[in-house]
Amino acid sequence: MKVDDFSYELPEELIAQKPAEYRDESRLMILHRESGKIEEKKFRDIIDYLNEGDLLVLNNSKVLPARLFGRKFSTGTQIEVLLLNEKEKDIWEVLVRPGRRVKIGTEISFGDGRLLGKTLDYTEFGGRLMKFSYSGNFDEIIDELGELPLPPYIHEKPADPGRYQTVYAKERGSVAAPTAGLHFTPELLRKLEEKGIGTAYLTLHVGLGTFRPVKAEHVEEHQMHAEYYELSQQTAELINQKKAEGKRVIAVGTTVTRTLEAIASEKGILTASKGWTDIFIFPGYEFKVIDALVTNFHLPRSTLLMLVSAFAGREKILKAYQQAVEKKYHFFSFGDAMFII
Repeated sequence: MKVDDFSYELPEELIAQKPAEYRDESRLMILHRESGKIEEKKFRDIIDYLNEGDLLVLNNSKVLPARLFGRKFSTGTQIEVLLLNEKEKDIWEVLVRPGRRVKIGTEISFGDGRLLGKTLDYTEFGGRLMKFSYSGNFDEIIDELGELPLPPYIHEKPADPGRYQTVYAKERGSVAAPTAGLHFTPELLRKLEEKGIGTAYLTLHVGLGTFRPVKAEHVEEHQMHAEYYELSQQTAELINQKKAEGKRVIAVGTTVTRTLEAIASEKGILTASKGWTDIFIFPGYEFKVIDALVTNFHLPRSTLLMLVSAFAGREKILKAYQQAVEKKYHFFSFGDAMFII
C-alpha cells in the first residue's frame, strides 16, 4: 500500500488559521460508513446523532507551553527547543532548531539562566536528550518561559491561547492539542449528559508523531513514535459495560482511538493500563473497540488520514474530503469536524 494513495489536493486558503468564533459552531460533516452518505451540519448538531446510552470517550491531555527559546552558552546563537516527553526526572526528549548547532554537550540558557539545558545524546528520530537544571518548580518555569507549540501550518497565534486547549483539558503533557475535542463546550457536554449520553476520559499525550511526516514510500514501512497513555480502571470498566450492553463507544479523536485499540484484548476487553504505545492503524486493521469516531480533517499522506481511512474506507474518506474542499470546509487543527458513524 503506497503512501501516495492517501494524497489529496488542498488549497492553502482552506487551512484554518484561527478557531471558529464559538467552539460548537464549527461545521460538521456526518459520514455514514456503510452507505457513504454525507450530511452537513453544525458541530452542536452532533447531539441529534447520539443516542441515550452511547458513551463518548475523550482525551483529557493538556498542551504544555513546550516551545522554548534559548541561547547557546558558547556563542549566544538562538536555539529553539520543543519539549516532547520526560524520559526520567528532568531529562526530556526534545526537538531542536537549528539542529546542526546542537551537539552532545551543547549547553543552552533559557530566560537569562532561569533554566539551563545540556544535550546528553541524540534520539532515534532526530531529536536530542536534554537534561535541565533550575531552581524552583519546573512546571512554573515552563509556564513563564514557554509558548504553546502551534502546528507549523498555523501562522497566527490565537488571541486566546485557551482555544488551543479542550474545555476538559487536565493532565499536562501534550505538544499538540487532541483537536477533535476542541469543538466541545461545557454547555454541549451538559446537554449530552441530560440526554443520557455518557462521557469517559483517558489520557494520551500527543507527541512527535503529530509533527513527523511519513517519508516512506509504502505505508507498512513507516514507524510511529511512541506516546504515553493512561487508562483508569473506572473508564475501562465503563467501556466494557457499554460494549456488553450493545451500546456504542464513540472515540473523540484519533488519540482516543489509538489508545483504546492498543490496550484492548483480541476480544475488545479493556483493563486499566498505562505506558507507551506506537500502534499504527491503517487500512486492513480490524477495530476491536470503537463504533464511531469524531475527528477533524487531516493532512494529506498523514498517519491520521490513514487511520480514518481504516475506519471508514479509503475511497469513502477521500470522496468526503473532496466534497469538503468543494464546500470550502476548514481543515486541520482549528478546522471543521467529521463524525463517522
